[in-house]
This record gives sequence, structure tokens and C-alpha cells, in this order.
Amino acid sequence: MDLVGYGAFFLTTALIFSLITLGLNLQWGLTGLFNVGLAGFVAIGAYTSALLTTPDDPARLGGLGLPIVIGWLGAMFVGGVAAALTGIATLRLRSDYLAITTFGVAVVVQLVALNAQKLTGGPFGIGFIPRPFGGLAETPLLFNLSNLAIVSAVTLAAFLALERLTRSPWGRVLKALREDERAAISLGKSARFYRVQAFAVGGAIMALAGALQAHFIGFIAPDNYLSILTFQVWVMLIVGGSGSNAGAIAGSVLVWAIWAGSGALTSVLFAPEQQARAASLQIVAIGVMLCVILLARPNGIFGERPRRALFGKRTKVTASESGS
Repeated sequence: MDLVGYGAFFLTTALIFSLITLGLNLQWGLTGLFNVGLAGFVAIGAYTSALLTTPDDPARLGGLGLPIVIGWLGAMFVGGVAAALTGIATLRLRSDYLAITTFGVAVVVQLVALNAQKLTGGPFGIGFIPRPFGGLAETPLLFNLSNLAIVSAVTLAAFLALERLTRSPWGRVLKALREDERAAISLGKSARFYRVQAFAVGGAIMALAGALQAHFIGFIAPDNYLSILTFQVWVMLIVGGSGSNAGAIAGSVLVWAIWAGSGALTSVLFAPEQQARAASLQIVAIGVMLCVILLARPNGIFGERPRRALFGKRTKVTASESGS
């Protein structure tokens, strides 16, 4: 029973990461927007939902005590607006400058969360965040399975919606902008307008994932949204396959399994006083896995294989057939 409960806890965490990766896949895999500040949008969603749903606290603002669903919707709205404003201000930049700017946005959000104690609780964070099925907390198995069902439903809904958007005319415009911006503009499409939309929708999905994580754990602090989160999600997308929504989910589960497994292994192999240094081996394990997968599948597990080679083979076959 304990093993089943831990499996549900593991999958819940992995699916929350999958939701973040789906948002990044919309921005980078589909549109080609290099966002290195995704931790900031996750933090915005977490803090927004926490301030809307926690009970009143005289030590800080917020504490409206609203239902959890309202907190999630509010997180998506605020995260989407923040991403849209970021996109309007930065999407004229080239990919490298865009990466630097979005990283700066994430740093600003983390510093605000750390120092605005009257709003975010500062370094002490926000506790007493209501948890779905909180009455089942005394029964870990039922609690973890119930939360797994909710997170699975939200992730599935996001996956199906993004799959539909990807195949829609809107998604085809985003792909056209990624592949050949000049050709898309020549057809009358506004590159900036569509990119801001993609950036906003991706930011809203990331913010929703942050809200889900906040309510699942019941506590948030600025240390939860450091640059290591951005590193993890980017690795998940690269491993699963950029441009594939199914790859985003599969890569998230695989990378999180290696991350959690390596953490458990270091806790067993190393003495308690050495575990702080041994924790860096988790990043080493992820790096080795990334190298192996990219050597075997350069475009990720579910990524599309290069089409030029196949086209070249077909051209050679056609030429040989015509010659004969």
C-alpha cells in the first residue's frame, strides 16, 4: 500500500512538471520562442492562487479564502497577462537576447517573492494553502490517489486542447512563423501578434501548473522557483522531443523518475553529512541521460526525424528509376 501511495505521489509530481513542459512546448517547440524564465511564471501562478485561497492573515495581504478552482483560474489569468506583457516588451528581440530577458523576468519575480514580505511572506513563504481532498490527508493512499486523479484530468484536458490548437489554423500559423517568418509575414500574418498569443497561453499553462503544485504541497517559498526548475523543464522537453505534446509528457515522467531515483540512491549510498554535496550527482545523472538520448535520438524520443535525409533518399530513388 505504501508503494502504491508513493507511486501516486510520484506520478502527481511528474504530471505537474508535464503541464509546465506542455506550456514550454507551445512556446518553443511550436513557435520557436526561447523562454528561459519559465520559473517566474510558475511562481506567479503559485502565489496568485495561494493569495486567493488561503485564510485571512493579518501579517500579509491577500488571504481571501476563495475556492480552490477560483484560485486556479486566477492563476491562469494573472500568469497569462504577465506572459503577454513580457511578450509585448521582448518578442522583438532575437532568440539569444530574448533568453536573457526572460531569465531576467524570472529573477525579478523570485526577488519580489523573497523581499515583498507583506505580500508573499518573504523567505518564510505562504503556508496553510488549502489542499484538494484535505480531509483525506490522514490516509496518505487515498489522498495521493485523489490528487493524482485531479492532476491527471487537468493535464489530459491541457494535452487535448493543445493537440487541437496545434492542428488548427492558429497552430499552423505558429509553425509557419517558426519555420520561415518572412514567408508567413508575406501572407499577411502578424508575427508579433501570434507570438504574443502563444507566449500568453504558454505562460497561463505554466501558472496553472504552479497553482496545482502549491495546493498539492500546501506550502510555497521563493526557493521553490530557482533556475534549477527551468533546467529541469528544458531537459524534459528536449528528452521527450521538442514540438511533440506527447513527448513533453513522456520526457517529464522519464526525467523526473531519474531525478527522484538518483536522489534516493544518493541518500542510501552517502552518509548524512555528505548528502548535500552528493545531491549534485542528480544533475550529473540528468546530464549523462541527456547525452545518451541525444546521441540515439537527436530530436528526442517523440521528436520528428529530419525530413531532408528522407527527401534526399526519395530523390535518389526517383532519379535512379527515371534513369533506368
